[in-house]
Amino acid sequence: MCTAAELTAFKRKLSRIDPVLANLMRAAGKFTHVPNAEHTPFHALARAIAHQQLNGTAAESIFGRFVGLYPSNGATVALLEAELVLATPDEKLRAVGLSFAKIAGIKDLAQKTIDGTVPPYEILHTLADEEIIERLTQVRGIGRWTVEMLLMSRLGRPDILPVDDFGVRNGFRLAYGLRGMPTTRALAEYGARWAPFRSVAAWYLWRAVDLHRAGKLPAPTMHTRIKLVKKHKKKPGRVAAKKKAKRAKQARKRQ
Repeated sequence: MCTAAELTAFKRKLSRIDPVLANLMRAAGKFTHVPNAEHTPFHALARAIAHQQLNGTAAESIFGRFVGLYPSNGATVALLEAELVLATPDEKLRAVGLSFAKIAGIKDLAQKTIDGTVPPYEILHTLADEEIIERLTQVRGIGRWTVEMLLMSRLGRPDILPVDDFGVRNGFRLAYGLRGMPTTRALAEYGARWAPFRSVAAWYLWRAVDLHRAGKLPAPTMHTRIKLVKKHKKKPGRVAAKKKAKRAKQARKRQ
């Protein structure tokens, strides 16, 4: 994702422009994320679809039964093949616990893998982040967040900030001492300063949640917290402005 030298330079930059994240990185320790491209994009995305809206244990059990439908060819775990999955009757897939919506999503993924919309890793590695997102989100049931997770965890892309991720948003809230969750827009705007290593920042924001639970999260300075809140403070809407003007008019009449 980034070299040791690049990470050191990034930390030096943060000490000047974002001491809160710099302190968080010191508290969390070494950056240990290692990309894992063990499975094909088809296999990885099929797993993501199977896990949607389920807890990890239940989803992994269903996905394990799904994978078990196919020959492993001597491997510990079968590697899903799009052609075989596409040819599997829906009733057989339903029997392992997949919902009809997930079956439709996985079969659409299989079709788009066969036609090249979802390419193998050798081709994905040559494409820009946004091009990968544009291509993979054409698959039924695959959204931007799912592709961003693949970009980070499988392809090791260094500059991904998943602003829709609850853990990242919550980690930001905790690390920066905010009372409420940041909006996705506010997080994206603030996170622009972390380029070109926003994936690293996101990884440390996930760690912020763990540190908070352990009571080891560094407290942000009041100066930093106030600047952040002011920068993204919402302007009063038209309705609120009208109500304020009405109250002022009524007050003048009473005088």
